[in-house]
Amino acid sequence: MFLLHPPEIRELEVFTRMPDALRRRESSAWADANRGGQATDSFLEGPVFDEAGNLYVADIPFGRVFRIDPAGAWTPVAEYDGEPNGMKFLDAHTLLVADYKNGLMRIDVRNGAVTPHLQRRNTERFKGVNDLVLDGQGNIYFTDQGQTGLHDPTGRLYRLRPDGQLDLLLGNVPSPNGVALSPDGKLLYLAVTRGNCVWRVPLLADGSVAKVSQFFTSYGPSGPDGLAVDAKGRVVIANPGLGYVWLLNARAEPIVVLRGPAGASTTNLAFGGKERSTLYVTDSTHGNILMAQLDAPGLMLHRGRHGA
Repeated sequence: MFLLHPPEIRELEVFTRMPDALRRRESSAWADANRGGQATDSFLEGPVFDEAGNLYVADIPFGRVFRIDPAGAWTPVAEYDGEPNGMKFLDAHTLLVADYKNGLMRIDVRNGAVTPHLQRRNTERFKGVNDLVLDGQGNIYFTDQGQTGLHDPTGRLYRLRPDGQLDLLLGNVPSPNGVALSPDGKLLYLAVTRGNCVWRVPLLADGSVAKVSQFFTSYGPSGPDGLAVDAKGRVVIANPGLGYVWLLNARAEPIVVLRGPAGASTTNLAFGGKERSTLYVTDSTHGNILMAQLDAPGLMLHRGRHGA
């Protein structure tokens, strides 16, 4: 990669740490398959903010969702037989969850009730859904990653319309992960973790996609994961294999690199805080939430039009 100007290098700060009392010191099927059997007391993902400024995060291996208040205090919201990953709010009280084990699920954050939203396609189970984003028309874009990679480039990108129609937009992705939309909603950015890159997916007026291209190329042992877009249209990328967060300009050139602590796995991110200009990042290796102040707010996230 050739850069005319070197990026600004900054360190991510710890906002809060999962309390020891909430950490699980036991094995899990998810960690056996996805962490090489390493002892994993938690694995945080899916950060998203509610209207009151509370941050919600998922703990994949133990099927848990937590609420973190602006002071950094943790409260359990739900625990169930699932593997929750990416999350977005459908309305003020309902989280829509990309659950690797169960498909798309809903969680009522008032009482922790968990109900199905979309578990199967034509009676067939998904490979393992990972992340999601909603547009201004109520469409839900979500990735179906499973165990795909360069050895098996059959990961999928779906769109679920408000009327229930499910469209397969891409079926050739080696490990589709995070998704984010451009400010005008005409482009979707797709993290391709095992391809170590981010794809640019034009969303055409007839509902199809075409001329999908590779927007950004990373390096290292594990590629881009969670994505976000700021009000300037710049793409923000969580890169767990490097412990970095990239902030890219319109040419996909890194202009800021945020570094996590040694050994950090920076898996996903969300804008919050005053004027949504603070970036919060899940450090899944340590069970921490990291943070950094940026010079522009994140885009306001759309909510759903799907029946509850």
